[in-house]
Amino acid sequence: MYKRKASFVEAHVDVRTFRKRFKFSLLAATAIALSGCASTPEPVIGPAVTQPRADLGQEIYSNARSPIYLLRPSDRISVNVFREPDFSIPDVRIGVEGNVSLPMLGSIPAAGMTAAQFEKDVEGRLLAMGLKSPMVNVNIGEYASHQVTVDGAVNDPGVYNFQPGARLSAAIALADGPARTAKGDEIAVFRESPEGTMVAKFDYGQISQGTMLDPVLQPGDRVFVGTDGLAVFWQDFLQTVPVLGVFALNAARIDE
Repeated sequence: MYKRKASFVEAHVDVRTFRKRFKFSLLAATAIALSGCASTPEPVIGPAVTQPRADLGQEIYSNARSPIYLLRPSDRISVNVFREPDFSIPDVRIGVEGNVSLPMLGSIPAAGMTAAQFEKDVEGRLLAMGLKSPMVNVNIGEYASHQVTVDGAVNDPGVYNFQPGARLSAAIALADGPARTAKGDEIAVFRESPEGTMVAKFDYGQISQGTMLDPVLQPGDRVFVGTDGLAVFWQDFLQTVPVLGVFALNAARIDE
C-alpha cells in the first residue's frame, strides 16, 4: 500500500515537472515564432545604393536597365507585312540557333537584332524578291528567353519568366517571397559569364532598405535563398506542439 502511494507521489511530481518543461518550451517557441514575424527594416530615405560590392562578388551585376532589347532564341514574335497577309505571320518562335521561319522567305537570322533592325532586314529581303515598298512591323509577344530559377527558402520555388529590366527583388516576389525559415542576408545569385559561373551574395533586408544594389536580372540567372537553421528547428518544434499537448492532457488525467 505504501509503495502504491509512493508511486502516485512520484507520478504527480513527474507530471508537474513535465508541465513546467512543456510550458517553458511552449513560451520559448512562441517567442521565436513572434521574432520571425518581425517587420522588415524601414527604408533609408534618399537615393538607393546602385554600386556593386566587390567583396560580395557583385562586380558583374548592374543597376542599369538596357535601353534596347535584342531578340533572343525562344522569344515569340509577330511579323506583319502591311497589306500582304501571305507574307505575314501572327506568332512564331525564334529557334535555338537564332533563326526564324517566315512565309516566302524561309529561315532567316533574327537573334541579336532589335525589333526595328529585324523589320528593316525583312523589308530588304522582300524588296529583293520584287515586293514594292514593303512595310514590316515586328512585335515581341513573349520574352520566353528571360527565365530565372528561384530556389531555397522561398514559398514557391520554381522557374519563372520575367520582363527585361526586372530586378532580384522581383525574382523573389515571383516565388511568393521569402519563407519564414529564410536567412535574408544569405542570397546567392549564380550567373553564367565567359569566365564560367559567377556567384554573388546579396542581403534581402538591405535591398529592401535601399542600402544594397538590387541588380537587374539576366536570362538564365539562378537565385538561391539561404535557410536559417534555428528558424527551421523551431518551425519543426511548433509542428510537434499538438502532439506534446496530447501527452500533457494524458498526464493531467493521470494526475486526477
